[in-house]
Amino acid sequence: MSDARKRGLGRGLSALLPGGPPASAGGAVGGAEVMPAAPALRSRTYFAAGIDELYPSPEQPRRRFDEARLAELAESMKAHGVIVPLVVRPRPEGGYFLIAGERRWRAAQRAGLHEVPVVVQDVSKGTALERALVENLQRADLSPLEEAAAYHRLVDEFGLTQEDIAARIGKDRSTVANAIRLLKLPLPVRQLVEDERLSMGHARALLGLDDPIAIERAARSVVDKQLSVRATEALVKKARSGPADGDGRRSG
Repeated sequence: MSDARKRGLGRGLSALLPGGPPASAGGAVGGAEVMPAAPALRSRTYFAAGIDELYPSPEQPRRRFDEARLAELAESMKAHGVIVPLVVRPRPEGGYFLIAGERRWRAAQRAGLHEVPVVVQDVSKGTALERALVENLQRADLSPLEEAAAYHRLVDEFGLTQEDIAARIGKDRSTVANAIRLLKLPLPVRQLVEDERLSMGHARALLGLDDPIAIERAARSVVDKQLSVRATEALVKKARSGPADGDGRRSG
């Protein structure tokens, strides 16, 4: 991986927007002033695209979207339109894949908008994945496990080190390392974290066990007995030295 390619990761959303006009130049799409989707604009990188011309990216690291936040954004769009353009890349079958802005696209659909402003980036699938991952990481839009998977993909598919990632998103290397460790949890336990039935503190404590079956058993005990993080740590410590009975209910 070239140094220039790695440096591009740190520029965030601004790196996705070319030197074309800002969204305000033609008015917010969906508001009082709607940017025309004239054919002439299609030859440029900035225009208004039909809402049904856009498709979620297969590279999108985020799998869940907060329904309440989507509803709030949709209400805002009804009044003000879409202010920040979505970033897209051409789709071989026609239309465009989203690189950045899937939440805005979903909200625009709810708001009943027919067009949204887009910036077209004719980039490779790999570059689109890099940008989608970093944009979501910088915006803190991912769940802990989505974040962990994004870090892992940047390491595994693009050759970045944990230090590289930490520097580009402004976090400590230990934060990145601890997040990636979450992927060592068995799938049923990861689902408990995703469903917010286990906190990050619980998850980190459970990683003190090596056996996947033991981790699942302990996780179920934590959930069933509503154990605190401290009690979970004690449970794990006891399990490492012998049979655990799962004492230590969360007080309060």
